[in-house]
This record gives sequence, C-alpha cells and structure tokens, in this order.
Amino acid sequence: MASRSGMTPESMSVDTTNLYREEVYSDLRAASIRVLTPVKVDGSPDPERTRQFIGDTQLMTQMGPIPVQFELAAENLEEAFAQFPQGVREAVERLSERAQDMAREEASRIVVPSKMPGGGSGGGLAGIPRLR
Repeated sequence: MASRSGMTPESMSVDTTNLYREEVYSDLRAASIRVLTPVKVDGSPDPERTRQFIGDTQLMTQMGPIPVQFELAAENLEEAFAQFPQGVREAVERLSERAQDMAREEASRIVVPSKMPGGGSGGGLAGIPRLR
C-alpha cells in the first residue's frame, strides 16, 4: 500500500499507473476480504499486474475492538478465505510483538536518578548546588 505521510493538498497527485478496483467479500460475521484488482486509467483490467487480497476483521479486547488487517498470498478468493484464519493468527502475533516492543521502549524511558542531566546523583536538582 502507498504511504500517505507527508502529503499536502498542494503536493497531492494521483498515480494513474497504480490504480485498483476494490471489492469486498464478507461472511457477515467476522471475515472480510478486500480484493484489489489492478485497472488501467480507463477502468479496464490491467493483466500486467496481480490482484491483491487483504484480510480484514476486528478483535474484541478489554480496551474495545481493534481492527486487524493483513495481506493474503492467494491466487483467488477461495484461497484467500482458506488462508484467512492463519492470516489472523499471524497478524495478532505481530501486533502482540509490537505491543511488547513498545512497552519495553516505554519502560526504558524511565529516568533513573544516576542518569539525570548534569551528572546529578539524585541528591539535588541538576544544575542546582546541594545544600550542605
């Protein structure tokens, strides 16, 4: 998928060489698959490029629903639905790993007195002389 970061209305343009028609197939319970079919600028199919299959669902957590999206390496819709359960498991595993990484990063930001600016040892405020 194309990144939209850094786009402003003045710099925005449409890449007419990378157009897709989107169709959504759902079991109306948990599974949705977006099929992105490459098309030319006139809307006709572009056989030079391959279709993309994107799994989409929501998982309920203690904090509420979280959206989960993942690519499926499928040749057709039947294969995509067959791969859906494994795709969800792998996507949840990646989300869990990322959450653990973020928790570790946040924990490493804790300021320890010996690491205070100005070399303070926690006995006073950095840059302010200690009273004796």
